[in-house]
Amino acid sequence: MPVLRDVSLNLNMDQALRRQDIRGHSKFRPELMHVLDELLATIEDLHLLEPAIAYEFHSINKVFHDGLPLKGSESTDSSLLSSVLLSAKELAVIVCTIGPRLEEKVACYSSRKEPMRALILDGIGSAAVDLLAQEACHFISSEASFRNYQVSSPISPGMSGLPISEQWHLFRLVPAEQIGVHLTSSAMMVPRKSVSMIIGIGPVMPNWTQAEVCNRCRINKTCPYRVDN
Repeated sequence: MPVLRDVSLNLNMDQALRRQDIRGHSKFRPELMHVLDELLATIEDLHLLEPAIAYEFHSINKVFHDGLPLKGSESTDSSLLSSVLLSAKELAVIVCTIGPRLEEKVACYSSRKEPMRALILDGIGSAAVDLLAQEACHFISSEASFRNYQVSSPISPGMSGLPISEQWHLFRLVPAEQIGVHLTSSAMMVPRKSVSMIIGIGPVMPNWTQAEVCNRCRINKTCPYRVDN
């Protein structure tokens, strides 16, 4: 089962700032910029990022209104998938993680009563996961191009029409345990800095703008990272 490790993540200051809900360096106080610089260096020095991607391709038998039966015994039970991926021939099921080390360092800062460092480092970790998910999408797109296929925008459990409980189905379709990711009883991923996705592969596949992706998210009204246009 395919696994990619040591994925290069070129995390920059702008990406880290966006995950602090800040657009532009001028809005960040100089002393906080110093902390951010220091934490970005710490990530590299202490090897806090261990990016890894587990993925698997599954052929689709037929599209039904309430799900996608796959070759073999598994299926997905999602009206969102079936409505969006009508022309898909395959599904790419993906789980990405940056590993547990950054979370452990965040917990260390919290236990030492350094909440600012904990908060900023947590945001950097979220930015790293965002970047890793983009790298995973680029990889799947490249693989699909060898088949002369297109890829859809990624769909993740928790989006409207794909409940978080679908994580259980998804984790039966991809070797997430090989990169150290597992589910809690409430279907949340551990390590927390992980993301799961399903991408449709076929001759003509729908793609959404980031704003359209945000509109489909169940927390789009309150998320500080949403894109409106």
